[in-house]
Amino acid sequence: MPIRRLPDQLVNQIAAGEVVERPASALKELVENAIDAGARRIAIELAAGGVDHLSVIDDGCGMDAAELRLAIERHATSKLPDGDLSAIATLGFRGEALPSIASVARLTLTSRPQVGPAGLGAGDGWALVIDHGRLVADGPVAAPPGTRVAVDGLFAQVPARRKFLKSERAELAACVDVVRRLAMATPAVAFELRHGGRRLLAAEACAADAPPGVGLLARLAALLGSDFTDNAVAIDLDREELRLGGLAGVPTFSRGVADHQFLFVNGRPVRDRLLVGAVRGAYQDLLARDRHPVVALFLDVPSDFVDVNVHPAKTEVRFRDAGLVRGMIVSGLRRALDAAGHRASTTVAAAALSAFTAPAPAWQAHATPAAGVADGVPTWFGPTGFGPPGLAPTGFGPPWFAPAGRSEAAAPLAHGPLAANPMGVARAQVAGTYIVAETADGMILVDQHAAHERLTLERLKAAAAGQGTATQLLLLPEVVDLDENAAAHVVEHAAAFAALGLEVEGFGPKAVLVRATPAVLGACDAAALVRDLADDLAAFDAGLGLQERLDAVAATMACHGSVRAGRVLSVAEMNALLREMEVTPHSGQCNHGRPTWVKLATSDLEKLFGRR
Repeated sequence: MPIRRLPDQLVNQIAAGEVVERPASALKELVENAIDAGARRIAIELAAGGVDHLSVIDDGCGMDAAELRLAIERHATSKLPDGDLSAIATLGFRGEALPSIASVARLTLTSRPQVGPAGLGAGDGWALVIDHGRLVADGPVAAPPGTRVAVDGLFAQVPARRKFLKSERAELAACVDVVRRLAMATPAVAFELRHGGRRLLAAEACAADAPPGVGLLARLAALLGSDFTDNAVAIDLDREELRLGGLAGVPTFSRGVADHQFLFVNGRPVRDRLLVGAVRGAYQDLLARDRHPVVALFLDVPSDFVDVNVHPAKTEVRFRDAGLVRGMIVSGLRRALDAAGHRASTTVAAAALSAFTAPAPAWQAHATPAAGVADGVPTWFGPTGFGPPGLAPTGFGPPWFAPAGRSEAAAPLAHGPLAANPMGVARAQVAGTYIVAETADGMILVDQHAAHERLTLERLKAAAAGQGTATQLLLLPEVVDLDENAAAHVVEHAAAFAALGLEVEGFGPKAVLVRATPAVLGACDAAALVRDLADDLAAFDAGLGLQERLDAVAATMACHGSVRAGRVLSVAEMNALLREMEVTPHSGQCNHGRPTWVKLATSDLEKLFGRR
């Protein structure tokens, strides 16, 4: 078949395959156009998840009849006045959206300029209707200043594309996500989103005289909820001509999916692998592998530092110095998370409180009045102990409740120490695993293994960053048998292990020799430690940098050197653990992202017992 020029209609449909994948794609382009037009208020209406109908109404600059006709031609745009792709200052710029949408749907464009031809008053309203590439209406209409774009029957005449759309619920969720991201990037613009007449999203514009950052914080709280802003740390970092701002959730405020990571470059929402990888690297030893942080990060760079013309959807970008950007995000996040200290998510306490119930104890449910009851109170419930005869009659509860010494547990409130110590004063140990501490305004429960694991990790990291980790030479070097691949991996990373105090060397093709272990781990099982490290090395992301690999290795070592669940601690040991938690970064979560402590305020306890 000879080479031929494709007709414009087919060209537009091919282009639509890149620009308009689903209703959310069309919606993104239309809302970006409204923002670029200087809109202060944008209203969006959807039907059937945006498949049957979607419309975007704005109060922007508007267009006259000639501009409307030009807007539906391919590669016609008002956003590159100098034709310089390195100086893009708008969200849209390619001139593909409207003709692409018009080729696969019925597109109605209605607009009226804010300023008339003489420069005074609004101009005349005009409307165009394009039905799957054919112009079917072109004439004056009555319309308010601004623009309304309506898209009906998306892919109605392209069944091969329509059958690949997802359910109405899934398409609607994608549309809401698009609007939420654009609303985060533009707090000066008010947004309203409705579906079938029901309002799903509303965000008022921030005041024009609001201090920098205040409007953004209010917008993030409105769109992501106060739970996020209450459990996030502020990011603020300048490096050369780059600036990073926003909020990052504390590690215990995480999600099981990565759809709550909102990343922006020069006000443009992006889904860039480099940025996502940098966020993952920053939380490397703070989250379990199946958990994802919640972040809203805003990166501002010079226009010639970033290329936004990588893909027609404009969601990917390319940086002139990718390493600088990655390092800035990792260091900015880590610095802010370090400053959070021992802070943990406030939602952890709420979840713990909701798990409490007050059933009748088994021994009470089976007690009978014949056993001896005076005015409805069992006679055996007295000052000598809790419960019936035979159940810890002279103790402080069931056998698994180990008090922190009778005099300590029963001591009167020491308001001075309580007020001075945020983590409180140890009062008891439950099940040999959980420390009960009293604070000035409530109580704290601490998972001793999880907490000590984090403390050990931070000691290892601090030592490695300083003058090296002290080692403990083994009296007899220990040979650890591994498979050939695992042994090779361990030997390959021997230098990284040595920086953390673990000295290993090859011992034949299927074994390694351990000569020393980190002193901070105490008497650890060297063979088990090496086997776990070998498993971690096999699972390493190839894109991890050296520091991230060291952090992962240190996390595994810390787990082996931590106080185990089931170990009874003295009062002094428990209080020492609490004091160290107060001054150690990230002590609010263990190396796997689980909370290390939960606080129940006095008001929570009062609610639990019906006092409030």
